[in-house]
Amino acid sequence: MSPQHGARSSAHGGGRPRRRTHRVPGPVRPTATAASEREPEPGAEPGPVAVDREALRADCSACFGLCCVALPFARSSDFAEDKPAGRPCGHLRSDFGCGIHARLRDEGYPGCTVFDCFGAGQKVSQVTFGGTDWRRDPGSASAMFAVFPVMRQLHELLAYTAEALALPAARPLHAELRRALERIDGLTRGTAESVVALDVNALRGEVNPLLLRASELTRARVPGRRREHRGADLTGARLSGAALRGASLRGALLIGADLSDADLRDADLIGADLRGADLAGADLTGALFLTQAQVNAARGDTATTLPPSLSRPAHWESAGGVVDA
Repeated sequence: MSPQHGARSSAHGGGRPRRRTHRVPGPVRPTATAASEREPEPGAEPGPVAVDREALRADCSACFGLCCVALPFARSSDFAEDKPAGRPCGHLRSDFGCGIHARLRDEGYPGCTVFDCFGAGQKVSQVTFGGTDWRRDPGSASAMFAVFPVMRQLHELLAYTAEALALPAARPLHAELRRALERIDGLTRGTAESVVALDVNALRGEVNPLLLRASELTRARVPGRRREHRGADLTGARLSGAALRGASLRGALLIGADLSDADLRDADLIGADLRGADLAGADLTGALFLTQAQVNAARGDTATTLPPSLSRPAHWESAGGVVDA
C-alpha cells in the first residue's frame, strides 16, 4: 500500500473530538547537550544528539482531517470503498474526527490504521494555513490538499534524519545531519506555493546518502557477518529464526514473510514493506529507521521486541495466539 493511500494513524486517537486551541508545531531543532557536543574522552562512547521529535508525531486533534480528505484510496483489502483525492471520507465527522476510529479494521479499513503523517497534518493545518480549516475557508481547500502529501514526505525525511542524529556511531556525520535537518525544517515552513513546488525526490536524493552512511556506521559495530538484502524481493519468504542482526533490508519486499523469532537487532528497515509479515517473537531491538506504520502493517505478538519509541499494535496477538482487545 502506498503511504499516500490511507487515513490517519490509529496510534494518535483520530476519533477524539477536536480541541478548540492547539499547540502550534515548533521547529525540529537539534537539542544537543554540552556533553554530546564536546569531544569524547579517549575510549569513551560518543553520545547521541538529542532532537525534539514531538513535532514529528501525528496529533490528529490539531489537524483538519487532511489524510481523510486529501488522499485517494481504492477499494481493496485495505479499504472498503473508492475515494478520490479531495473528497472527504464518508466517515469524517464535523469535528474532523473519524466516526469509525475504534473499529476501522472491522469496517474494512485496515489501510487507515497503518498510515502515519509524521506530524505533517498539524503542520499544514496550524502553520501553513494558520489554523483556518478548509470547511470555514473552502477557497483554501485545493491548496491545502495539494500541500499535505508533499509535507508528509518532508516530515518523513525529518523523522529519519532526526533518528540518524540520535545514533552514537553516526557522530562523524552529525554536523551534516544537523544541516540537513535544519534545511528540511525550513522548507516545511514555506508558503503553500513554495512547498508544492519542491522537488522532494531531489531532496531525498541528497539526504539518503547521509542516512545510508549513518546506517553503515551503526551496523559496522555488529559482530559477525551482516547480510545484504537491500531492495530484495522476499515476499512470502520463510525466514523464521533467521540471523538478520545488522542486516540491510532497505526497501526490501517482505510482504507476508515469515520472520517469526528472527533476530533483527540493528537491522536497517528503512522503506521495507512489512505488510502481513509475521514478526511473532522477533527481536527488533535497535532496528534502524523502523516506523510505527511499518509495525502496524505487520503481525506480531507480546513476544515481539520493539524499539522503545514504538508501540505494540492492538491487533497483534498475545503469545498464546489471542488477539488483544
